[in-house]
Amino acid sequence: MSLHSRIHSPEHASRRIWQTVAAVILGWTLFASSAAASEMTIRYFPSGAIYEYRWKLLELALAHTQNANESFRLAPYAEEVTQNRGMQLLQSKEIDVIALGTNAEREARMRPIKVDILRGIVGFRIFVIRAADQARIARMDDQALRTQLTFGLNSQWADLPIMQASGFTVETSTSYENLFGMLVAQRFDAFPRGLNEAGRELDARKQSYPQLAVEQTKALYFPYPVYFWVHKGNTALAQRIERGLRLALADGSFRKLFESYHATEIALMKKTQRQVIRLGNPILPANTAEPDTGWWWPQNAARQ
Repeated sequence: MSLHSRIHSPEHASRRIWQTVAAVILGWTLFASSAAASEMTIRYFPSGAIYEYRWKLLELALAHTQNANESFRLAPYAEEVTQNRGMQLLQSKEIDVIALGTNAEREARMRPIKVDILRGIVGFRIFVIRAADQARIARMDDQALRTQLTFGLNSQWADLPIMQASGFTVETSTSYENLFGMLVAQRFDAFPRGLNEAGRELDARKQSYPQLAVEQTKALYFPYPVYFWVHKGNTALAQRIERGLRLALADGSFRKLFESYHATEIALMKKTQRQVIRLGNPILPANTAEPDTGWWWPQNAARQ
């Protein structure tokens, strides 16, 4: 090999330098592009069919505040856990967002985004009962409901102290699913569920519990806002969710989503007459805003 063949020309050296520089620039460009387009995963609790609306609403709020190069996905927490455990997991940052009703303890432990995502509908409680008890319960007045019936509730649900403070007799379980079997076994007489929950829950369990039905004449109502919650220190996510919810309220997409998920319940409210027993809510933190029920129930009716 000649000496000439081993020595690169100046043009060749310059070309190699520019190829190297271009490769570095391309690498950094791809890295930056990948980083900018990286997907944010938000882990949430609780999950399941009856909670689908809550997470569609969170998705809507996040989409309203999404940057052009940003993507995100919502992922349910993989294990089935209690509400208390879910709150612990939020505090340890294993869960990013939960959606639950409020009370003073929860507001002390977590950061609420104080926009009522369910517009008070979950505080309108109708009863899942044994179908054979329809006529018996229909004949009862306010006092009889307190003295002649036993209600079933999860021991960790925030509405338990509301029912107890109002003089109702309550049987509890730590398992939501077990409450249906306990009702069938006559451990209690009525399972109060949100207007938006009762029918869906029975439809999902009609093969397992064909003897259960939604009671047709009674309801309870108490102010019970449901919020999204994040870790106390997660200010950025809290502000983003609140801004997204406010924007969705302003452009009507929040209401459109709510009405699409609750059309059956809204129609039911218009055509049925129930004896509504209004209860106070002693667990509400001070200065909690009254739920605005106007989308599904006339506002003055909720305050009578």
